[in-house]
Amino acid sequence: MTPALTRPHGLSRRQLLQAAAGGAALATPFVRAQSGWPNRPITVVVPFPSGGGTDAFARPLTAVLTRSLGKQVIIDNRGGAGGTVGATVASRAAPDGYTFFMGAVHHTIAPSMYPKLDYNLETDFVPVGLVSSVPQVIVVNTQRMPVADLKGFLDLVRKNPGKFNYGSAGNGTSHHLAGELFKLQTKTFITHIPYRGAGPALQDLIGGQVDMMFDGLGSSSTHIKSGRIKGLAVASTKRAPGFPELPTSAEAGVPTYQVATWYGLWAPKGTQKDIVERMQGELAKVFATPELQGIWNGLGADMPNLYGDAFGRFVGSEIKRWAEVVKNSGAKLD
Repeated sequence: MTPALTRPHGLSRRQLLQAAAGGAALATPFVRAQSGWPNRPITVVVPFPSGGGTDAFARPLTAVLTRSLGKQVIIDNRGGAGGTVGATVASRAAPDGYTFFMGAVHHTIAPSMYPKLDYNLETDFVPVGLVSSVPQVIVVNTQRMPVADLKGFLDLVRKNPGKFNYGSAGNGTSHHLAGELFKLQTKTFITHIPYRGAGPALQDLIGGQVDMMFDGLGSSSTHIKSGRIKGLAVASTKRAPGFPELPTSAEAGVPTYQVATWYGLWAPKGTQKDIVERMQGELAKVFATPELQGIWNGLGADMPNLYGDAFGRFVGSEIKRWAEVVKNSGAKLD
């Protein structure tokens, strides 16, 4: 097994600090954008349907940014093809400061899963900043999988190879690769069912059309708290904020299984530097508010602090790491 499959997949505080330390873009204070920006509504393209993990962070973020900027910040949900449809739309938007793209870890997996993309995450966008990072969580519909913990889950799927399935946000998303990595590390076989986003997959999990998911904690959190689905473990080295009762994968018996779902903000290539820096300053300001800190904690996320070139370098390292996971797991488009 290669190191890419065994090293931690979450964003540790040390990793974030190391990346930020190399970020020359943040060596000087954020500057004010050109006079007059923004003078009309701003659109944030979210490349998944409503109800998923990206939406769970995008909606409160845009609401607080609307108040902070004094202009409406609107979400445009463009789902399809594991988030690549929305990314293509955003990459072709005018670089005038009125369109941003809220992508995710899924977009660093896509280059290894899709034979041809109509955009390049590293060259067609300007990295603005990290929005959040949450551990993946293993969740089940207990009516279809009556298990109390991860050990019971493993016993059940090993006795019934291929009988159970897991939903994902689509081919090439972190949900998909998290499932393939779990199967590889635990030597189990669970059938993959791709959806057009985490929201539709979650609704079918709750409704009993699929058995389980490897989901980002941000989108599953409300349903775990309500008891509609059961969380078995978080795929991280530490228990998640707001969910002290959920064991880590190591505590539950799978010590090498560590996967995080993170979300970030980009601008189309060519967006003026002062506008990007103004948006970075706004993000830093709203992340410091008790309102967003409380919401992020409730979704199991740490507050981010990674901007500009440092965020861009992190994205580049994720593209390389997930390419190794795809290669070693043999994951393919279904």
